[in-house]
Amino acid sequence: MGPAHQMMAADHSALLMDGVVALYLELLENGVRYFLPDSHLQVAGPDPEGSLDFELSLRHDGSLQLSWFGQRYVLRRAVGAFGMEEIRLLSAVGATLRARYELLRSPGAAAGGMKLLRGIPEDRVVSAYLDPELYEDPGRAAAGDRVADALETLRVISLSTYENRRISTGVLLVGADPDASHPEVPAPDRALRFDAALTAIKSFARLSDGVDTLLLVDRQGKLVDLTDVRDWSRPYADLSLPAPAGGVYRDHCLATVRGGHICLVLTPNGEIKVFAGGAQLFNYLGGRWRLTESEEKYVAWRQAIGDPRLAEILFTASLNLTEKRKGGLFVVVETPEDGDAILQPRDRLRKEAPVTDSVDKTQIHYLLRGKTVFELPPNVLETIASMDGAILLDRQGQLLSFGAILQHDRDSFSPAVRVEGGRTTAAVSASRAGLVLKISEDGIVSFFRAGRQVWEM
Repeated sequence: MGPAHQMMAADHSALLMDGVVALYLELLENGVRYFLPDSHLQVAGPDPEGSLDFELSLRHDGSLQLSWFGQRYVLRRAVGAFGMEEIRLLSAVGATLRARYELLRSPGAAAGGMKLLRGIPEDRVVSAYLDPELYEDPGRAAAGDRVADALETLRVISLSTYENRRISTGVLLVGADPDASHPEVPAPDRALRFDAALTAIKSFARLSDGVDTLLLVDRQGKLVDLTDVRDWSRPYADLSLPAPAGGVYRDHCLATVRGGHICLVLTPNGEIKVFAGGAQLFNYLGGRWRLTESEEKYVAWRQAIGDPRLAEILFTASLNLTEKRKGGLFVVVETPEDGDAILQPRDRLRKEAPVTDSVDKTQIHYLLRGKTVFELPPNVLETIASMDGAILLDRQGQLLSFGAILQHDRDSFSPAVRVEGGRTTAAVSASRAGLVLKISEDGIVSFFRAGRQVWEM
């Protein structure tokens, strides 16, 4: 090859590499916006060092600086600082993209790494978050990613039904940490890898229901056994969890509190839940992954309420309502007088309504008058919370109203709030008088305070 041809080949190679770099910078931007949609990513200019390593640093103003491929970005959010779990998630975004890029540029590695380039990229980000060491070695990640394989399997199953009902199932991925309570299960001869190929077996998805029973997958990604989630979690029953868990999935949280185990569940609602470290970390809902951050969000709620017992009761009830896909609104005010300001007189429990001939809700107020949430059975609290309207209570847990239509001035809301549904409008308004947990029928819990949303999970 002559000098001219060599120069043309070099120019072509440089242009090709520039295109690849531009593509991966775009993928980085898309990944950040996907997982942190309430943040603002801004190009901050070139990075003189131009390192291939994805670098992340916290700035003095609470924003984050991201650097990769000679490009610097600044990531900000309008309200609040980035949590440690969000920073860890951003690192996972960078780790997966770097691993894929390294395979592309390594001679002979691309063919063997094609599996890493397939599938839904966001599933691999979730995997890198749960198992950061895997993506430190691109070759190892390409050889097999059991979390991503399991998520793809659950996603395929979610498209199926049995007798016109959604299929629910679940899998427990055995962790690498020592766990005396659960000796290693040897892989049977001809054990199958847990991946989407198994869904070709018609009855496979019904081996586990995800609520009471789970499929067991070893460290090599092989399907080795079936287990009862209560039996698996029983050795940890006396351990405390990082955050309260709904009754349906408390055992799933306990199952992962030790040993580095990971639990993935496809729920009867078609949602995919990810549990690790004793808490729910992710859920796939409405066509997108969400970082749950249940521990950090519960801490913020508990600190705002002040009474740990009251905070736990309302938080747990909210989680249980989401699993039943029932909506609700809990409003906690400082004093009963604060509640009177947003309640219509006929909705106030603490004052008996005048005796009239009309038939209305005031005639059954006596059933809950003078009671606190501490003495109500959880199922009773959740039932009355699912009624149309709000449950209002004070900081001592005293019920002030149930099924209440809260008073508010809609004209005082911003245009963005006015287009929201009635429950969101009520939550924003009530949060000016107290603390609010809003439960949506689509399975999302939101915390409102001082007229704005603090978090959503």
